[in-house]
Amino acid sequence: MMDRSAKSTGFLLVITGATFWGVGGTVSQKLFQDYQIDVNWLVTIRLLIAGLLLLAVQYFKKDRSQVFAVWKNKKTALQLIIFGLLGMLGVQYTYMASINHGNAAVATLLQYLAPAMIIIYLLLRRQTVLTGRDMVTVSLTLIGCFFLLTNGSVSQLSVPSPAIIWGILSGVALAFYTLYAVPLLKLYDSLTVVGWAMVIGGFALSFIHPPWQVDTSTFSAEVYGYLIFVIIFGTMIAFWFYIESLKSLSPQETSLLGSLEPLSAVLTTVIWLHEPFGVFQWVGTASIITMTLFLAWSKEPSTRKKRNTKKSINAG
Repeated sequence: MMDRSAKSTGFLLVITGATFWGVGGTVSQKLFQDYQIDVNWLVTIRLLIAGLLLLAVQYFKKDRSQVFAVWKNKKTALQLIIFGLLGMLGVQYTYMASINHGNAAVATLLQYLAPAMIIIYLLLRRQTVLTGRDMVTVSLTLIGCFFLLTNGSVSQLSVPSPAIIWGILSGVALAFYTLYAVPLLKLYDSLTVVGWAMVIGGFALSFIHPPWQVDTSTFSAEVYGYLIFVIIFGTMIAFWFYIESLKSLSPQETSLLGSLEPLSAVLTTVIWLHEPFGVFQWVGTASIITMTLFLAWSKEPSTRKKRNTKKSINAG
């Protein structure tokens, strides 16, 4: 059975990462609405800078040989490129595209179908069995996200089909991002994996939306402060902690606890941006908090089942 202190660390990492992720989204919304910052420019610049900073931490504070060692093996190099493009950039771009065609509530709700997608995928691959624990946590997650982001109004889901398609693809990208990282993390430190994935994603997007074409001379000190928060806390630390948690938590647990992102986003929007908060949104908040506590304290799957699941993932 996994060491309890390691599991507690995993919970702390994913909760902190998801919280920063959500708050970073609220800060990004303020940049878009109040300062007309281009969405594509922000995605590109946050990935490039955050990625380079993570690689710098790895190089100067930890095992510097890992920074370039990942490229010496053709298999891991290819896996890293795929992870950077389909995982890191995939999550970022599809989410923003869904918002662009619809709204942030629907985009986030559809993205957090990822936990259910992961469990269904593992069931189809026969890497796990459906348990009551899975059914409870997935149900609480979906109910919580629905009420939290729609306040119980189904009419808010009436968005153009492109928004729904991009939102579902965002959920698929998040599920892929969570599962695909596991084998890489067994070989390299999370700083190396996440850092290079961000650089790869940001570099690829630069060909479509060159970051140097934006005039930054009009940026105020406040804008730079918000940008620093989004890049450091909402991107660098958020993605790093999320991936690092996979070393001590299962992909299902990490993705479910990641649903704290919309919770933190909504709460900061209410407190900071003074948006109204309805009764059903409090019901959604309670559902997500209940899911988190249930996941933290419920009995873990047997050691044998977890061992078989990990073995299957590594073989995939």
